[in-house]
Parts: sequence; C-alpha cells; structure tokens
Amino acid sequence: SRLGILIVRHLKRLERVILGYLEVSDGPQEEARLGILETLQCTIEHAWPRMPCRLPVLLKTLLRLLWDVHTDQGPTPEPVRAALLHRATQCLILLDRCSQGQVKVLLEGVHSSCEENRVRECLRKVQEST
Repeated sequence: SRLGILIVRHLKRLERVILGYLEVSDGPQEEARLGILETLQCTIEHAWPRMPCRLPVLLKTLLRLLWDVHTDQGPTPEPVRAALLHRATQCLILLDRCSQGQVKVLLEGVHSSCEENRVRECLRKVQEST
C-alpha cells in the first residue's frame, strides 16, 4: 500500500508471485494464501486502471481457488476455509468494479451451472455487488 499507484511498475512480477501462491496450499492455517489474497486486494485497489487487462488470468485463478478450497478434504479448519472464500470473493468484487462489470458477465454461465452451494454463494455475492 505504500507504493500506491507506483505498484504498476512491478505488476507483471507481482502477478506471477500472487498466482504462484494462490495455486498451492500451504498447510492447515493457509497463512500464505490469506496473506497473498490481502496483497491482491490491495494491489487491485491501487492499480485498478491496469486490472482489466489482467482479468482473464486473475479470474481463472480466483475461481480455481474457490473450487480448491471448497473441495479440499485436508485438515484446514472451517474458519480458515471461510476466510479464504471471503477474501477471494472480495477480490472478485473489486475486479468486477475496476473492469466495469465484466466479471459479472463472465460469471453468469458459471453461476447457473455450478451445483456446489458454497461456491454458488460466493458467485452470488459477486453478482449482487454494486
């Protein structure tokens, strides 16, 4: 957050780091994933003009994260799962705002075909956000 809009200078490298951390579980407490979701949220808030061009990659990664967290049978406690789902949903909402509603359009088909209630709930929150 200290860099503000100057974060765009490092966006390409930062994006690779964020995607790498979101793809891999880091144990029951998921501290790295929770931290990187916070970093992504802060990055979206500060570099919002540059986010629409990164939308396809970030959307795919966040949707995969939602699915992975929901289907993971590991020892992750329920509050940690809920926090991951909430932060990923918040990132999707921010992406939707900075892309002028493109996320909602792209998620319409996913929401209607998804049968998993927790994932549907996250997608519904994105669809209903203003």
